[in-house]
Amino acid sequence: MEPMSPPPARQLVVGEHASPNGNGSAPAFVSAPRRRVKPSQFAIDRMLAENVSISYGQKEAVKDVTLPIRQGEVLALIGPSGCGKTTLLRSLNRLTELTSSASLRGQITLDGADISLMDPTLLRRRVTMVFQQPNPFPLSVYDNVAYVLREQGSRRRPGPRLLDGPVRDALSRAGLLDEVADNLKHPALKLSGGQQQRLCIARALAAQPEVLLLDEPCSALDPQSTQVIEDLIVKLRDDVAVVIVTHNLQQAYRIADYVGFMYLGELVEYGSGRTMFSSPREQRTAEYISGAFG
Repeated sequence: MEPMSPPPARQLVVGEHASPNGNGSAPAFVSAPRRRVKPSQFAIDRMLAENVSISYGQKEAVKDVTLPIRQGEVLALIGPSGCGKTTLLRSLNRLTELTSSASLRGQITLDGADISLMDPTLLRRRVTMVFQQPNPFPLSVYDNVAYVLREQGSRRRPGPRLLDGPVRDALSRAGLLDEVADNLKHPALKLSGGQQQRLCIARALAAQPEVLLLDEPCSALDPQSTQVIEDLIVKLRDDVAVVIVTHNLQQAYRIADYVGFMYLGELVEYGSGRTMFSSPREQRTAEYISGAFG
């Protein structure tokens, strides 16, 4: 099979920087406000992917990607379907290796330590993931969060008195406590879609992770729930490193401190969100942002 070639796209006039619209102006959404209270005051290196390539059998899905992940920042991975975003995201807590045909070259470190040498269960407590579709357990709101805390405990599991504080703290950090505080025994599956997704975020945060991975967390949600979760993501970035995969360019523009654009497995461009959307360096990035392909 011949290698895939880039789709036909209209030509852009490229000067010192590629213009997203080819006419010297940025996409219309770039004039909209970014969802940010204030810039983060610090950034702490948490993870580093160095020369990472991932294959499924003979098919290379990610090609020689180097990317930093920092606490204090939201990193958005953008690009068309099948470009390797989710594969790269899942490699950060070794979920990719659950596919028998997958293999990885290069190195991924967490706080300087090679994650391939870590116990996968312990790694996934430090690098937690929230998936595209909300997936709460068929338990109460309280027990969804308490489950994580019980599993993290010693052989003697903590009782309700020790669990109440951490459960409420996780729900509060996920912006859900005020809505469920009066009935923590409410079945999780009877919450709205947006509430279920925030419960999944609370469950992920209960493990006190250093890195939070989000795979299209708003794709199944209505605009109001999406706004609530976007606000939450921006607030969380001071406490955890946040990596989000999104097809929604407006969402990436609103919340991302840094953006990585991937295409056909390659990291075409990495830079600040503001620069990426207003004056990308690479023509292919400009074409994707402008809607010339996707």
